[in-house]
Amino acid sequence: PLCPQYGLVFDAGSTHTALYIYQWPADKENGTGIVSQVEACTAAGPGISSYADDPAGAGASLKPCLDKAMEIIPAEQQRETPTYLGATAGMRLLREQNSTKAQQVFAEVAKAIGEYPVEFRGAQVLTGNEEGSFGWISVNFLLETLIKYSFAEKWEHPQDAEVLGALDLGGASTQITFQPGVTTEDKNTSVFFRLYGTNYSLYTHSYLCYGQTQALKRLLAALHQTSPSTMQISHPCYPKGYQENITMAELYDSPCVRAPSTPSAAQLLRVTGTGEPAACSAAVQQLFNLSCGANSTCGFNGVYQPPVRGQFFAFAGFYYTFHFLNLTSQQSLKDVNSTVQAFCKKDWAELVETFPQQKGYLHKYCSMAIYILTLLLDGYKFSEHTWSSIHFRRQAANTDIGWTLGFMLNLTNMIPTEALGHVKGHQPSLWAGAVSCIVLATMAGLVAGFLQCFC
Repeated sequence: PLCPQYGLVFDAGSTHTALYIYQWPADKENGTGIVSQVEACTAAGPGISSYADDPAGAGASLKPCLDKAMEIIPAEQQRETPTYLGATAGMRLLREQNSTKAQQVFAEVAKAIGEYPVEFRGAQVLTGNEEGSFGWISVNFLLETLIKYSFAEKWEHPQDAEVLGALDLGGASTQITFQPGVTTEDKNTSVFFRLYGTNYSLYTHSYLCYGQTQALKRLLAALHQTSPSTMQISHPCYPKGYQENITMAELYDSPCVRAPSTPSAAQLLRVTGTGEPAACSAAVQQLFNLSCGANSTCGFNGVYQPPVRGQFFAFAGFYYTFHFLNLTSQQSLKDVNSTVQAFCKKDWAELVETFPQQKGYLHKYCSMAIYILTLLLDGYKFSEHTWSSIHFRRQAANTDIGWTLGFMLNLTNMIPTEALGHVKGHQPSLWAGAVSCIVLATMAGLVAGFLQCFC
């Protein structure tokens, strides 16, 4: 058999970086998805945007995952392995704050990847719309709603397949992408794809500063600014009995959080949990401007959004919080609400006893759950009626869901815009990459006979 092709994509998010290693066969016997995920490697440390004052550290943080990739990809194929780095909202924010520092981080990241024998095709900041629409492509590619290999041994557009919407929640931004039932009224939120000979008009929007890390930071700042004491913060979303100290500098270190006129950076604030879900919900709602202005349909903050339609996959942060609370098996909204309420009322001592492994994040799960519910119901306007259309998932077809797969499929031209012709017995995964593999293998075989691409 011909050697499989490999591709590498770094997902440089606001809180961490992950490297996804993808593989696709040059020839394939059965039609179960064309590209598969071989490995996902999470880099140690925070996201690359956190290295603004130590750009070399950002480059160094990628190396252990690149080393791992070099162990997986055969040496003779590494030089033709397309490698990309896409950065999302963490770098969008850093670029807003300090574009020079953002460029330095990118330079160091490119330098580090350049030390490896891969075909590096560049590092870039994705726009929110790209992040949303590539996530949508990943979901629908994996679920075979765009194209499917039929029993007649040919690729076909599935006749009655409904495409799914994509809901993504990162550390600094959140994205909603779906195929609306109406023409999109605002061209800034519409994206058009022609994939495998079929046209898709999608609605997509990314809300910067509404990822969970930034949203919870904004919540804490709002509680601080309405607190009677400048040194004390009562936090209704943190469990009763929980206490922590944070500095003013930590609280106001992000462009998403408006600092009061003159915060003294070193000042310590004492945060005390009070475990009151109703007060927590009310405080979280204040992060959203929910009025829609004159007669327009909107999500929140006045952004146009048609009514949600169809089934949705909710992944990344949506999945992790709901998975922790055991809420990923299509529970009714009523059950979800009562589970979240009950969890939010547990005091800190009880939580630590029940979940000793989770101590780092444990105090945040209540606020994250209430934030997710507020975002989905009040923000994106899901209702009790449409709640059942949301599926909380981390993976589809053994592949992590996110924007990286759609991004790579797009950039390696693995998604033809036209329908694929019928190729008897061969699947049109004999695309550019695979063809070059054959050509290279043949040439090298003729020259030296050492390129043994046998799997």
